[in-house]
Amino acid sequence: MPVRTQTDADLAAKIHAFAGDPERVGVLDCARRFKASWIELAQSLSRVLKADSFRKWGYGSFEEYCKKELHLRSDTALKLTGSYQFLHRQAPQVLERDGVEHQMPDWRAVDFWQRASEQPDAPREAVAQIRKAVIEENASAGQLSRRFKDDVFPEAPEAQREKAQADLLRTARRLAELLAETDLVPKRLAADVEEQIGRLIEKLEQRAAA
Repeated sequence: MPVRTQTDADLAAKIHAFAGDPERVGVLDCARRFKASWIELAQSLSRVLKADSFRKWGYGSFEEYCKKELHLRSDTALKLTGSYQFLHRQAPQVLERDGVEHQMPDWRAVDFWQRASEQPDAPREAVAQIRKAVIEENASAGQLSRRFKDDVFPEAPEAQREKAQADLLRTARRLAELLAETDLVPKRLAADVEEQIGRLIEKLEQRAAA
């Protein structure tokens, strides 16, 4: 017998408690099967959001409903509905897949594709490659990020500079600590290097504070 989590048990109890409301039970059941079929859950959530059904169930907001009834973070729920609606517009044929013989793309990958397509300066060729990777290759969001992040979500030069400076400062501090702890370097040489590293750290800290 499979082990049931507390969340699964809670959702099962609610399905039993609200058996008289098919719409409400339908969404709860989709939430239980979320990992197997995010498309089905996203469809149900989209209908709930469009009709404000959560209000007749006693919730003041969609976010509150998702958190308390479905054990879903509101940002995840909104990304799910957004990814579904984007896929419906851009590649509706994908929604007809059975999810077994023809796998559904992961919603996180669809979300990456959507965000890339909404970037005003993103190269069209890169966005087209992302589309192909999501639809035809079933690429994960991690794979997409490694391949295309620098092309479609480039860091601003200043942000890159700040990151490089923070990395250098962290490395300098660690090297100073190692020199103070080791006996592999002659003491006089270690002291000279530590002095220079101290100056470097001071300069970097001054730049960071400026």
